[in-house]
Amino acid sequence: MTDSCAPPPIILPPRSDRLPLIREAFRLEWLTIGWMTIEAVVAIGAGVAAGSLVLTAFGLDSVIEVASAGVLMWRLSVELRHGVIFSERAERMASRIGGGLLFLLAAYVAAAAVWQLLNGTGEEFSWPGFIVALVAIPAMRYLAHRKITIAEKIGSRALRADAMEAVTCGWLSVVVVASLAAQWLFGAWWIDGVGSLAIVWFLIKEGREAWSGDDCECCN
Repeated sequence: MTDSCAPPPIILPPRSDRLPLIREAFRLEWLTIGWMTIEAVVAIGAGVAAGSLVLTAFGLDSVIEVASAGVLMWRLSVELRHGVIFSERAERMASRIGGGLLFLLAAYVAAAAVWQLLNGTGEEFSWPGFIVALVAIPAMRYLAHRKITIAEKIGSRALRADAMEAVTCGWLSVVVVASLAAQWLFGAWWIDGVGSLAIVWFLIKEGREAWSGDDCECCN
């Protein structure tokens, strides 16, 4: 991207509400871990039982979200203990890890979708998977909105990358709900594979932004 060498500054001018924002971000990551653990267990279990690749991918996305939340909690704890100046190195490392997780998720979603389309197999309808995906849509919308807002205020690319994973999880939730409903109503086995491929570009775009950080030549 043309603006990848001009990301928001890691350290912004002092603001009186920075510490409360960091603490709110910390609480959001705990909430993310709690929900994603439930989502992963239900989605992977339902996916295996129903033979659904999109449900299994959805569950694995939740596992990546848990890992990303853990990385962000480490980054935020560095700032809470040592202050914003000491968080710069943690910020860069967390941003790189977040970008790597987005690339990993993109690779899995693409491979799973292609495999399904080539084999021409669809999933059985799963009520547990349908319900957890349906609930995830508003849950991910809330988490993504709050994380993006805080990331902009504190200048954290790592938190923004984590928020983009929540956005992606929300879109995957829509794909899961649509594909399960279509399979149940019309027998459209191919819709989840096509829908999953449609969001891979978004994952790669956000992964590149998170990975590039401020380490490119024009930013040094």
